[in-house]
Amino acid sequence: MWKPAERIRFEPARGSIPTADQARASQLFSPVALGPLTLRHRTWVPAMVPWRSNEDGEVTEDVIQWYARFAKGRPGAIVIEATGIRDVPSGPLLRIGDDRYVDGLRRLTRAVNEASGGHTRLLIQIIDFLRIRRRPDPRTFFERHLALTPALLARAGLTGLSETAAREALLALGAAGWAQVLDPRDRQSLEFGARESVNDLYLPHIQSLPEELPSLFSQAARRSRDAGFDGVELHYAHAYTMASFLSTTNQRTDGYGGSREARVRLPLEVYQAVRSEVGSGYAVGCRFLAEECIDGGTQVDDSLWYGVQFALAGMDFLSTSRGGKFDDAKQPSVGQAAYPYTGRSGYECMPQYLSDAQGPFGRNRAATARIRQAIHAAGCTTPVVCTGGVHNFDFAEAMLTAGDCDVVGTARQSLADPDWALKTLLGRADAVRLCEYTNYCEGLDQKHKQVTCQLWDREDLNEPGIRMSHDGKRRLVAPAWKDAPAGLEQ
Repeated sequence: MWKPAERIRFEPARGSIPTADQARASQLFSPVALGPLTLRHRTWVPAMVPWRSNEDGEVTEDVIQWYARFAKGRPGAIVIEATGIRDVPSGPLLRIGDDRYVDGLRRLTRAVNEASGGHTRLLIQIIDFLRIRRRPDPRTFFERHLALTPALLARAGLTGLSETAAREALLALGAAGWAQVLDPRDRQSLEFGARESVNDLYLPHIQSLPEELPSLFSQAARRSRDAGFDGVELHYAHAYTMASFLSTTNQRTDGYGGSREARVRLPLEVYQAVRSEVGSGYAVGCRFLAEECIDGGTQVDDSLWYGVQFALAGMDFLSTSRGGKFDDAKQPSVGQAAYPYTGRSGYECMPQYLSDAQGPFGRNRAATARIRQAIHAAGCTTPVVCTGGVHNFDFAEAMLTAGDCDVVGTARQSLADPDWALKTLLGRADAVRLCEYTNYCEGLDQKHKQVTCQLWDREDLNEPGIRMSHDGKRRLVAPAWKDAPAGLEQ
């Protein structure tokens, strides 16, 4: 992962320890309405991909135990990981692209409801993504993948050679020669692995995205409702399809790219299709980027305008993130795929304890506050969720009292201690296990390994009934809160 030059060490602070009465009187533990859905309080576990599904994208016992463990901590809401809207192979990631997934997802919603005692509302994040390939070795690329266009052969002075001879000659040019003759797209495919873009209008399936995606998203949302989820979050953030339409890098010429108005067109059409399918009694919102954090990328001024458009359209909540783009990702090793959290934009999404002067805590706060202010100035009161390095009661409460957001998301802190909100509410914030922001979890995600936290994944490995990682070295869920008050034994 990209790291800032300063390398200043930051440590999380426990902050004050509110009494149970003080916690109950706080904004953090007050109810909030997301359209038709009311949360008991304003703690939110954002979507995180834990690599617990199987190759068929099904809900497994590991998936159920992962989310049930978060639910035992009784957060206001949990958002299930990015779940694919297409019925296509995508590794051990959840899918919702066919009705056959509904029964498994229904088992998940029931398990979360039971584990939280009915306290936690459950939403699911639904996503579309374009194809990305692993970085090839040069011989494979030149022999099998590179298209020999007349323009390429002319640039290389190879016009008239047989295909086999031309491919061998191109391979023999070496890195310096490749830089001279390959166009930018072919160089990207060679150096990083081929990656589709929303700008690839020469590909029929990319050209047809505006016709296909509204139905794919709306049917996925209908399945989520049928499975018993309390709402759906449309994934419009990071490196994926819908975020790419919102990006300033979207230069499609078919009315869905270029200007802000054109870039937001498909995200609004997707939302409208979803709303038409599930009705006004089902919570629908989206997650989008406050800033792309790449050269020439979307800025806060763009995102606050998007936020207003989403609010005016009738979304029930908006959740912000930042960065996490392929555009500045680190070059992968041969045989590996690019990972969108390895560049500067990735650091902005998941900053760690070694940081610049700004630090890793609350990097998304100021931008989110501007988005919320713009939404209110437009006459809307759409709740806004802000995440990013929040790890204690004081921090969360300050964000709410300042009007920066309406709901506080905690991803890595919730992973470190799924009970942090419950402990705080009960006056036991002194018992919270604080995230250290080493990004151990992010390192596992980058390798597509089952995500755990180093603060607990080697504890009590002989505990009866715990499920272990594939390598047999780590437990897959956090240990129970051992001194939980009577009636809350886990």
